[in-house]
Amino acid sequence: MRVPYDVKKMMGPNEEVELYIKKKIYHPAFNIESFAVTNERVIFRHPSDLQTKKDYSDYRYNEIDGAKLHKGILRSSIDFTVKVSGKLESINLSHLPKGKAAKACGLISENRVRYQTPFAGYANVPPPVFPPRRKVP
Repeated sequence: MRVPYDVKKMMGPNEEVELYIKKKIYHPAFNIESFAVTNERVIFRHPSDLQTKKDYSDYRYNEIDGAKLHKGILRSSIDFTVKVSGKLESINLSHLPKGKAAKACGLISENRVRYQTPFAGYANVPPPVFPPRRKVP
């Protein structure tokens, strides 16, 4: 699927779209939400008012806490939590095509690991303790 021009304009010089997904709705609709998984972040596109107005939100991979895939009979959904200014926010992406949802969840998890700090997520790892400095006479 082709990425809309307005999403391409938001991207940085080295940012590439790995997957673009529109919600799968079985009735005619003008305002279909979509999102792009890039190599640096996830960009959400929220059209409204017969596509004359669009809102965007994006989350970098170091802000994403975890992603879960829920497979249904016809469609799938992805749930993930985001750390925004110290608070956890839950995001639900529903009505997604099954194959693309699985691929998107895999890409989000893979990129999340790449952008996390080296020891983030390891349980009970204490911060390093250094001995006090001695004054040299």
